[in-house]
Amino acid sequence: MKTPDETHPITIERERSRVRVLFQGHEIADSGDVVALREAGYPPVRYFPRDDVRMMFLRRTDQVTHCPYKGDAAYFTIYRDGKVIDNAMWSYEDPYPAASGIGGRVAFYPQHVEFEVGALTASETEAFDVDEVVRHTDSGSGTSQAERWEPTVDAPDGEPSNPSPQLG
Repeated sequence: MKTPDETHPITIERERSRVRVLFQGHEIADSGDVVALREAGYPPVRYFPRDDVRMMFLRRTDQVTHCPYKGDAAYFTIYRDGKVIDNAMWSYEDPYPAASGIGGRVAFYPQHVEFEVGALTASETEAFDVDEVVRHTDSGSGTSQAERWEPTVDAPDGEPSNPSPQLG
């Protein structure tokens, strides 16, 4: 086991936004509890809690790799819509102390999935009343269905501008 230092730094920070993982356009993970591991000069890797991953589409494989800083990684294959991607996801189930923040979480190889950062789930979006948002200007009768707004700018001569005349 090696300990991270200034020559091989490892940091683990919580992502500020919700992150979704899509495989072939299908959501395979969605979480507001994602951590990003930054290690030396490598690109950051996002780790998701298993409870936020659709594990029904994943099967553990026999592949295991070893990192002297993080420990042993177990791998998973994605099975979805007749597509099989071997060893597309991994997990450090019992990492070394320096990487304990990723223990039991899973990460995906970015060449096999798409990440969406900052997306809201359906339950987090607010439903709007369309009639409150959309200002209908004409019902077909030639008259406005809504009151006119007060002008927000002055005319070039400094006088308040007048709303355009109503169509009659």
